[in-house]
Amino acid sequence: MELCVSSSTRFMNKNPSRPSHTFLRATSAHSLRNPVFQFKHKPFSSLKLPSPSRQIHLLQPHPFPRNPCHFSISASSSSSSSSSSSSSVALGNEKDRLPADIEVKETEEPNCRVRLSVGVPQAVCEDCYKRVINEFMKKAKVPGFRPGKNVPESILLSHVGKKNVQKATVESILKRTLPHAMASVTGRALRDSVRIVTKFSDMEQTYSSLNTLRYDVIVDVAPQVKWSPENGYKNLKVVVEIDSDIDAQRASEQELRRRHKSLGLLRIVTDRGLQIGDVAVLDISATTIDQDELNVLELPSAESKGFHFDTEDGDKVIPGFIDSIIGIQPGETKSFPLVFPESWKQENLRGVHAQFTVECKELFYRDLPELDDSLAVRLLPGCTTLKQVKELLLQRYLEVEETAREQATDNAILDQLQKMVEVDIPQSLFEEQGRQFYGAKLLEIQANVKLNEQQLASLSSPKAVDEYLENQKDNILNAIKQNLAVGDIYKREDLQFSTDDLVKEVENSIAEFKRQKQEYDEERVREQVQEILEGAKVLEWLREHAEIQYITR
Repeated sequence: MELCVSSSTRFMNKNPSRPSHTFLRATSAHSLRNPVFQFKHKPFSSLKLPSPSRQIHLLQPHPFPRNPCHFSISASSSSSSSSSSSSSVALGNEKDRLPADIEVKETEEPNCRVRLSVGVPQAVCEDCYKRVINEFMKKAKVPGFRPGKNVPESILLSHVGKKNVQKATVESILKRTLPHAMASVTGRALRDSVRIVTKFSDMEQTYSSLNTLRYDVIVDVAPQVKWSPENGYKNLKVVVEIDSDIDAQRASEQELRRRHKSLGLLRIVTDRGLQIGDVAVLDISATTIDQDELNVLELPSAESKGFHFDTEDGDKVIPGFIDSIIGIQPGETKSFPLVFPESWKQENLRGVHAQFTVECKELFYRDLPELDDSLAVRLLPGCTTLKQVKELLLQRYLEVEETAREQATDNAILDQLQKMVEVDIPQSLFEEQGRQFYGAKLLEIQANVKLNEQQLASLSSPKAVDEYLENQKDNILNAIKQNLAVGDIYKREDLQFSTDDLVKEVENSIAEFKRQKQEYDEERVREQVQEILEGAKVLEWLREHAEIQYITR
C-alpha cells in the first residue's frame, strides 16, 4: 500500500543527520525549530541548559529508573504535601527486605498511565516504626539521658512529639515499600514520572487508626507505537516540493548581482520618475477597504516611514505594489488598492483589501562599475577572473541546494511518519518535549535581545511555560510522534551505528561545551548523541526505501 504526502523546503529542519559536524553544538541562537534542550529543573529559572542536541531530539522512552536517585521525603515537605493531591518522588535501585509482602493492584489508565494501589500490612508498618524509634533514640538529646542510650519509648515520644514520629514512620514506610510496589512496571516506567497521589494527611490518618497504610501511585509508562497501516513506513511515497528560491543557478546569479551592487554608488535622480533598478525612500501608509465604507481601519503593521525600497526586490513586497509606484517622482504621492495574498507572512493581513498611500521622499539610481575581470578580486577575494567568481558562487549554492533538497526530503518523511502512527502520549513526555521547545525559544530570544533578570524570570515562570505548552500543544504532540516513530523503526529494522562514531561525536560535543564554557552532563550528552545517530540511521534507511518525487514550485 502506498501513502503520499507533500512537503516543501520551507518546513522546519528536523533532520538529525545533517550537518554531521554539529552534534550537540552549544550556539547562541537556536529557534523553535531546534527543540533540543533538556532541563534539570522544572520550571527552569535560568538559561544554563545542559546538553543541547541538534535538529530532532529522539525521545525514546527511558526505562525506570534511569539516572536513579534515593527516595526521600522530609517531614517538612510531607507536611506541605497534605494539602496537595499528588507529589513527585524518586527512588533508587535497591530494595529493602520487608518482613511481609505488600499488596499491589495494577490498573491501566488513559494516556499510558498505570495506577498502583498499594496495601502495606501491619507487620511492615510496625517494623518501620521500630526503625524510626531506634533512629530517634540515637540522635535525640533527651534531658537526663546520655546520647545513644536507650530511652523509654514514652519519654522519647514526649520529647520528640508523637506527631513527628508518626510522620517519620509514614515516610519510612513509603521509602521501603515503593521500590517493591514499582516492580511490575520496571522497564516500562518513564523517568521522573512517579507520583504518589494519595494525600499525606490521609496516609497519616490511616496509619494512626489502623496501623496499616494504603496509598496510590501514578506512573507514566513507555507508549506503544501502532502503525496504520501496519509496517506502512516500508512503502512510503513522498512528494517533496522544492522552493524555486533555492535553485543554485538563480541564487548564484542573485548573489553576484548583490555583490556587484555593493560596489556601486547611489546618485540622486533629478529628471525622471522611478524605474526598475532604482532605490527610493518612501513613506507608506495603509487602511482597510470595507465594502460598506463604514468601517475603515488603519493598518499599522503595513506602514513604514523612510523605507528604503530597492526596486530589484519587488518579489519581497505585496504583489502589484511596484507596478503601482513606477514613475513616481520625489515629492509625489500615489494612492492605490491592493489585496494581501493568502500566503503573506503576517497572518493578520492575509486576504485583507487595503488602500495604500505612498509618498516618494527621495529617489536614487545606481552608478555601477563595469562587470568584468577587473572586479573579480573585489567580488570574491582570491579570484582573478569573472568566470572564476561565477563558478565558485555556483558551487557554493549547489551545495546549499543539495542540503536543502535533502532536508526537505527528510522533513517530508518525518511529517509522513507522525501521520501514520497511533500512540497515547504520557503527560510527562509531553511536558519534557514542550519544555525543550520553550527552552530553545528562550535561548533564541536571549541571543537576539539581551534580557535582564526580571524579563528572564517572567519568561521562565510556570505561568509562561504552561501557556506555551497549551498554545503549542499540537506541534509538541506531532514532534513526539515523529520521535517515537523513528525510535520504533530503529528497533524493528535492527539498525546499527558504529561505536567509533558514538565515541567521536561525544568527544566533539564535550569539547564544544568546554570551548563555550557551558555546563554539561556527560551521560546526557552520550544519550543524546546516541539518539541522534539512531535517527540518522533511520532517515538514511527510509530515504533508500521510499519512492520520492520532487516538484519545484
